[in-house]
Amino acid sequence: MNEEYDVIVLGTGLTECILSGIMSVNGKKVLHMDRNSYYGGESASITPLEDLYKRFNLPGTPPESMGRGRDWNVDLIPKFLMANGLMGLFEKRRFRKFLVYVANFDENDPRTFEGVDPKKTTMRDVYKKFDLGQDVIDFTGHALALYRTDDYLDQPCQETINRIKLYSESLARYGKSPYLYPLYGLGELPQGFARLSAIYGGTYMLNKPIEEIVIENGKVVGVKSEGEVARCKQLICDPSYVSDRVTKVGQVIRVICILSHPIKNTNDANSCQIIIPQNQVNRKSDIYVCMISSAHNVAAQGKYIAIASTTVETADPEKEIKPALDLLEPIEQKFVSISDLFAPTDLGTESQIFISRTYDATTHFETTCDDIKDIYKRMMGSEFDFEEMKRKKNDIYGEEELQ
Repeated sequence: MNEEYDVIVLGTGLTECILSGIMSVNGKKVLHMDRNSYYGGESASITPLEDLYKRFNLPGTPPESMGRGRDWNVDLIPKFLMANGLMGLFEKRRFRKFLVYVANFDENDPRTFEGVDPKKTTMRDVYKKFDLGQDVIDFTGHALALYRTDDYLDQPCQETINRIKLYSESLARYGKSPYLYPLYGLGELPQGFARLSAIYGGTYMLNKPIEEIVIENGKVVGVKSEGEVARCKQLICDPSYVSDRVTKVGQVIRVICILSHPIKNTNDANSCQIIIPQNQVNRKSDIYVCMISSAHNVAAQGKYIAIASTTVETADPEKEIKPALDLLEPIEQKFVSISDLFAPTDLGTESQIFISRTYDATTHFETTCDDIKDIYKRMMGSEFDFEEMKRKKNDIYGEEELQ
């Protein structure tokens, strides 16, 4: 503890662990601490199943029909889920023509624009150009481009086209799904990036109470824990460590459901993602459903875990989530949580404290990736360059080791 570090990281959520790994690869001396005894923070995977019952204050223990408790790894916040069964839409001629346009689109080559100005033409006008119907527009904007509202329709189309290209290229790369999901649950992801940080000299301390963030002249200079102070030049943390530097921006409801069957009308898929566009249920934000199963080593044989989530808009959140739960019936057991969403009021320009945002209701990590890139830019003064990071790894390990 009694050393000086370039960066101290508080909390082992995925955002914090990715940034810790990146900073270590960039040659920064990193100390990473968490008050909890486990990795993952809000994005942890809970095992055994008995611990999930305790966490949600449910009486008794899981019934024998749910198998061994150790067979379960339940994500508190589902992300990076698989999606199947989308190809039917790709067969529609107008939509296929639109996707060909997106695939050929190159923001650096005006010949690919076909009369569209990517910095001025709205996405609404691009949809009109290809004569796409409302259902296809809903699917494209919310399931492919992963927007949470329809605000993007009246903004320049370049960002949306690039988002759709990312989806299409991911689908082409991995086959049936553009998504990746780790066996044994999402809790494995923070640990993976923690190990990356450790390989490059990062120091990790779990179960470490944080007594004080030490500030001098408006700037962070260290963190006090158990009477000792570790000094630093910059600090990364989740909102729970700096309640005076964040503001509540909303709430999210999540319902973890244990099922004994796959979701209906999904061809008995062992994993799937469903996005209910907000305008189809008269809401301001989408409703998300994702399902995983024993095929991912997260549930007992023959069991499924489905998680429904959405941004809270009324005083009756469980009624808001009902359209999603109706798709999942019959439900064997439900675990309901309502969490506050926080965003930083301090961007770190003066204090050098860089605070992540709370995980939102989406079932993908696109918004989390945006947060990581934004924090990196504010810390380092430049955009994150993955190729440069790979080159730095090359310098240390050589091409063969990197591959």
